[in-house]
Amino acid sequence: MVDRSQPLSGVILEEQETLTLADLSRACAVHAEAIIELVDEGILTPGGSLPQQWHFSGRHLIRARVALRLQRELGVNLAGAALALELMDEIERLQGG
Repeated sequence: MVDRSQPLSGVILEEQETLTLADLSRACAVHAEAIIELVDEGILTPGGSLPQQWHFSGRHLIRARVALRLQRELGVNLAGAALALELMDEIERLQGG
Protein backbone atom coordinates (compact mmCIF):
# COMPACT_ATOMS: atom_id res chain seq x y z
CA MET A 1 0.00 0.00 0.00
CA VAL A 2 1.26 3.48 -0.87
CA ASP A 3 1.66 5.97 1.96
CA ARG A 4 -0.13 9.01 0.57
CA SER A 5 0.53 11.11 3.68
CA GLN A 6 4.08 11.78 2.54
CA PRO A 7 4.53 14.32 -0.28
CA LEU A 8 6.17 13.11 -3.46
CA SER A 9 9.47 14.63 -4.37
CA GLY A 10 11.84 14.14 -7.24
CA VAL A 11 14.05 15.73 -9.82
CA ILE A 12 13.35 15.83 -13.54
CA LEU A 13 16.56 15.23 -15.44
CA GLU A 14 16.89 16.86 -18.79
CA GLU A 15 18.81 15.03 -21.49
CA GLN A 16 21.47 17.75 -21.21
CA GLU A 17 21.94 17.08 -17.48
CA THR A 18 25.03 15.03 -16.71
CA LEU A 19 25.61 12.73 -13.79
CA THR A 20 28.89 11.45 -12.41
CA LEU A 21 29.41 7.84 -11.42
CA ALA A 22 28.74 8.82 -7.79
CA ASP A 23 25.57 10.72 -8.79
CA LEU A 24 24.23 7.78 -10.78
CA SER A 25 25.08 5.34 -7.99
CA ARG A 26 23.19 7.48 -5.47
CA ALA A 27 20.22 7.92 -7.80
CA CYS A 28 20.00 4.13 -8.25
CA ALA A 29 20.74 3.40 -4.57
CA VAL A 30 23.60 1.03 -5.43
CA HIS A 31 27.36 0.97 -4.99
CA ALA A 32 29.49 2.31 -7.83
CA GLU A 33 30.60 -1.25 -8.57
CA ALA A 34 27.07 -2.10 -9.73
CA ILE A 35 27.15 0.78 -12.22
CA ILE A 36 30.61 -0.26 -13.40
CA GLU A 37 29.22 -3.76 -14.06
CA LEU A 38 26.43 -2.22 -16.18
CA VAL A 39 29.07 -0.36 -18.18
CA ASP A 40 31.21 -3.50 -18.54
CA GLU A 41 28.16 -5.40 -19.84
CA GLY A 42 27.44 -2.65 -22.40
CA ILE A 43 24.14 -1.65 -20.81
CA LEU A 44 25.47 1.87 -20.22
CA THR A 45 27.95 3.74 -22.40
CA PRO A 46 29.16 6.77 -20.47
CA GLY A 47 31.15 9.64 -21.85
CA GLY A 48 34.74 9.82 -20.60
CA SER A 49 37.46 7.22 -20.62
CA LEU A 50 38.00 6.50 -16.91
CA PRO A 51 35.38 5.87 -14.21
CA GLN A 52 36.44 9.10 -12.48
CA GLN A 53 35.70 10.99 -15.72
CA TRP A 54 32.51 9.20 -16.71
CA HIS A 55 29.39 11.23 -17.24
CA PHE A 56 25.90 9.89 -17.74
CA SER A 57 22.64 11.35 -19.03
CA GLY A 58 19.09 11.08 -17.76
CA ARG A 59 18.58 8.29 -20.31
CA HIS A 60 21.40 6.35 -18.66
CA LEU A 61 19.63 6.73 -15.33
CA ILE A 62 16.46 5.19 -16.77
CA ARG A 63 18.39 2.30 -18.36
CA ALA A 64 20.32 1.64 -15.15
CA ARG A 65 17.16 1.58 -13.06
CA VAL A 66 15.43 -0.82 -15.48
CA ALA A 67 18.45 -3.16 -15.56
CA LEU A 68 18.82 -3.12 -11.79
CA ARG A 69 15.09 -3.73 -11.34
CA LEU A 70 15.23 -6.70 -13.72
CA GLN A 71 18.05 -8.12 -11.62
CA ARG A 72 16.48 -7.42 -8.25
CA GLU A 73 12.85 -8.32 -8.91
CA LEU A 74 13.10 -10.99 -11.59
CA GLY A 75 16.54 -12.47 -10.93
CA VAL A 76 17.72 -11.67 -14.46
CA ASN A 77 21.50 -11.71 -14.88
CA LEU A 78 23.36 -8.82 -16.53
CA ALA A 79 23.46 -10.45 -19.96
CA GLY A 80 19.72 -11.04 -19.78
CA ALA A 81 19.11 -7.45 -18.68
CA ALA A 82 21.23 -6.21 -21.59
CA LEU A 83 19.19 -8.31 -24.02
CA ALA A 84 15.90 -7.13 -22.53
CA LEU A 85 16.99 -3.49 -22.88
CA GLU A 86 18.08 -4.07 -26.48
CA LEU A 87 14.68 -5.56 -27.26
CA MET A 88 12.92 -2.66 -25.55
CA ASP A 89 15.02 -0.22 -27.60
CA GLU A 90 14.12 -2.08 -30.79
CA ILE A 91 10.40 -2.01 -29.95
CA GLU A 92 10.63 1.74 -29.29
CA ARG A 93 12.48 2.26 -32.59
CA LEU A 94 9.90 0.23 -34.53
CA GLN A 95 7.08 2.21 -32.94
CA GLY A 96 8.75 5.39 -34.12
CA GLY A 97 9.54 6.63 -30.61
